[in-house]
Amino acid sequence: MFSVYVPSDFSLKKAVAADLAALPENAVWIDLVKPSPEEDRAVERLAGIAVPTRDEMQEIEISSRLYIENSARYMTATLMCQSDTDMPKTTAVTFILAGHRLVTVRYDDPKPFALVEHKLARSCSPSITGEMVLMELLDAVIDRCADILERVGAEIDTVSHDIFEPESERHGQAKRYSQILIAIGRKGDLTSKVRESLVSIGRLVTFMSAVMEGVKWSKDMREQLKTMQRDVASLTDHASYLSNKITFVLDAMLGVVNLEQNNIIKLFSVMAVVLMPPTLIASIYGMNFKRMPELDWAHGYPMALVMMLAAAVVPYFVFRWKKWL
Repeated sequence: MFSVYVPSDFSLKKAVAADLAALPENAVWIDLVKPSPEEDRAVERLAGIAVPTRDEMQEIEISSRLYIENSARYMTATLMCQSDTDMPKTTAVTFILAGHRLVTVRYDDPKPFALVEHKLARSCSPSITGEMVLMELLDAVIDRCADILERVGAEIDTVSHDIFEPESERHGQAKRYSQILIAIGRKGDLTSKVRESLVSIGRLVTFMSAVMEGVKWSKDMREQLKTMQRDVASLTDHASYLSNKITFVLDAMLGVVNLEQNNIIKLFSVMAVVLMPPTLIASIYGMNFKRMPELDWAHGYPMALVMMLAAAVVPYFVFRWKKWL
């Protein structure tokens, strides 16, 4: 499937291209989504480029992601998808600038594409070019990453508050602790994916800055590109900070779990120590010896009960006095 966008007055309209052999020449943006071989060939004829395959887009070396071929600039970045769900993922998207026409190749639906499409459909410059569309897409991608990091930061603060709540509210929370650990793992995974996306976008922006020296770009676009570089650098640092914070929260959570386990083990140990003297007394008087004077006493049985009770109560109060409980 593919979409062709052509300028119309002060907006960018999606053109109806029923015939692949007759794509509009004034198209400034061609968006390929899971393209078929026929669509690839049609776009290659129109733009004079070679559309990369999905396997080629997945390669991670810089030379395969950022290069110039037949005067066309090929730039592949890793973008976030489904970040609002429990299963976020990343996808490779290729941006191809051929002349003043932009061709995007993707196999998923990153949210910035829909946002930019709706924005340009409402209003845009009448002289819009592929470079301008690319700048809008990159700006939307960076804003999206910033929104995700802001949300992750707020959610990590909530998780941190749940971990460091008053001790009186933390007993018997094994099930909730497992939920907190799952939440921390998901936030860490999402943050790492956002950071991976930011790193790839930063490389793309640096590549654009290097190759634009021979291109007549407007002063506003050059300033916008510098602003993007600063934004990507600051967001990458913020993602690293969040990763460190998530690691700290995870260590704290594991420490709390260990403390809870130690308290449980300590309780069983104390109970074993408290019950050991009464068990010893009962064992002594359960022996089958003929000569045990206490067995003939009228008050021998109550005396044994009192001794067992005292042997249990005294260690308990000693532990409380020593603040071991």
